[in-house]
Amino acid sequence: MAASPDTHETQALPPIADDFQTPEMEQAKKGAGVPDANDLALEDINPLNAHLYREDRFASHFARLRAEDPVHFNELETSGRYWSITRYDDIKTISSQPEIFSSAEGISLGFKVGTEAQGGFPASQAPFISQDGNKHDEQRATVQPSVAPRNLAKLEPMIRKRTQELLDELPEGATFDWVDTVSIELTTLMLATLFDFPLEDRRKLTRWSDIVFAIPGPGGVVETQEQKRSELMECVQYFTGLWAERRGKEGNDLVTMLANGESTKHLSAAEQLGNLLLLIVGGNDTTRNTMTGSVYGFDKYPDEFAKIQADPGMIKKMVPEIVRWQTPLSYMRRTANQDVEFGGKQIKKHDQVLLWYLSANRDEDVFPNGEVLDLDRPNAARHLSFGWGPHFCMGSRLAEMQLRVLWEEALPRFERVEVVEEPERIFSSFVHGYATLPIQIRRK
Repeated sequence: MAASPDTHETQALPPIADDFQTPEMEQAKKGAGVPDANDLALEDINPLNAHLYREDRFASHFARLRAEDPVHFNELETSGRYWSITRYDDIKTISSQPEIFSSAEGISLGFKVGTEAQGGFPASQAPFISQDGNKHDEQRATVQPSVAPRNLAKLEPMIRKRTQELLDELPEGATFDWVDTVSIELTTLMLATLFDFPLEDRRKLTRWSDIVFAIPGPGGVVETQEQKRSELMECVQYFTGLWAERRGKEGNDLVTMLANGESTKHLSAAEQLGNLLLLIVGGNDTTRNTMTGSVYGFDKYPDEFAKIQADPGMIKKMVPEIVRWQTPLSYMRRTANQDVEFGGKQIKKHDQVLLWYLSANRDEDVFPNGEVLDLDRPNAARHLSFGWGPHFCMGSRLAEMQLRVLWEEALPRFERVEVVEEPERIFSSFVHGYATLPIQIRRK
């Protein structure tokens, strides 16, 4: 199916040394069992630690930072200086100033700006979410029609039919993994449709999405950084073939749009990797973790599930509250273009700035009792799960529609969706989600 990349494209992903270490790997070495935030000195709090999310213990760390140090400094050898922004209003302010706080250096914590660390990607391969100004706007506009309201209206009947068929096939009274059986399957089918990707290979999209932000290590999604690089090259090779097939042709799928868009058609497959992975992660990880979070949240707060059982019209209120409560991407990064004072702190040029959406969506000044799922929350739609400003998630309406359709079809079918054991959570401080969620259903 896929052609091999040319020499230029192969060299675009440089070799990786055996002792190569990413910022995430460095932070992961801090180990499990991080103390509660109230048992740490303020300067020792670091919400980047992925163990906090796998163990679901991040809440006290963000609560203390919001209260005592909302513009919080940390430093790692690989990444250098970085700041955690944890309050709602501060994140909106920074997101609205791309000329000062740029997206151009990356969306997750990276290496020290200006260093030539092995394993880094050339700036030419940055996805449009990691760009500012006209370049961002032009490339985003190339694929925007795929999730425009008119196209979503055409997609909804297909999404509903697939959801109906899948829910009808679920086993009653037997334990199964909701993540793999429902969330991944529905979102991957949707993503394959948007890409016009061969359905028989659709789980490749899931795999590539999983490894993008995976922290290499024994027993993890990938064992080594070299394995991660190798599988990303498989992604490049596969899409090279699709790219070649669709160049010069008309179509509404994302690959055809990128292959023929004025601002993207001259990019090689390797250079296009960033955009492809952005669209894969955006269409897969976020929606599937929100779908899973809705099941887990309703099990944790059964009175809220009773509300939509009694009044299915509340599904419209449910959608933004679930998206707020789950917050499928914990943060997004910006990089300071200049020395700037913010929140009483001196942020230096090239410092990385982490906008913690997961914290902002629990900011007590905006969302009282924000740790709780509450379908009657009057301002749930003000959440920052989709970002703010010029980089607001272009697929937000599609994600909301998929979640809405899921529960519009689940409510008439299921009396109860019961979590039988705690989920296994993703080992990541960037993607906030679930690896497994064992459940049983009881039909009406």
